[in-house]
Amino acid sequence: MKGLGSTIVRSLPNGARLVCADNTGAKELEVIAVKNYVGTVRRLPAGGVGHMVFVSVKKGTPEMRKQVLPAIIIRQKKEYKRADGTRVKFEDNAAVIVTPEGTPKGSEIKGPVSKEAAERWPGVSRLAKIIH
Repeated sequence: MKGLGSTIVRSLPNGARLVCADNTGAKELEVIAVKNYVGTVRRLPAGGVGHMVFVSVKKGTPEMRKQVLPAIIIRQKKEYKRADGTRVKFEDNAAVIVTPEGTPKGSEIKGPVSKEAAERWPGVSRLAKIIH
């Protein structure tokens, strides 16, 4: 796992719903925790592009539903700024289900993957068709 060079806005707090962008059988995910989050009193833990979160599968195949799994956020609607000054935003909030080490469980990723997530997680970048 590599550090992030840009300023990622943590715009997906606990309870946020994400689209599952892989072919593991899950369709909709809900963020329940953010890994390595150090917060302050009365503030919800939140994650952004490239962060590992723990999610609960809300919609999907019966085998996948109600499971708590680690995932990596690959897209977010909220605009964020890259180190070169460009601003990036996507049309949906999406994540990919991974193992605790960071290798994806699925064999393909649907849609674009942010450059920050691809640089930080090499397993995700191997499956990405479009890196934006």
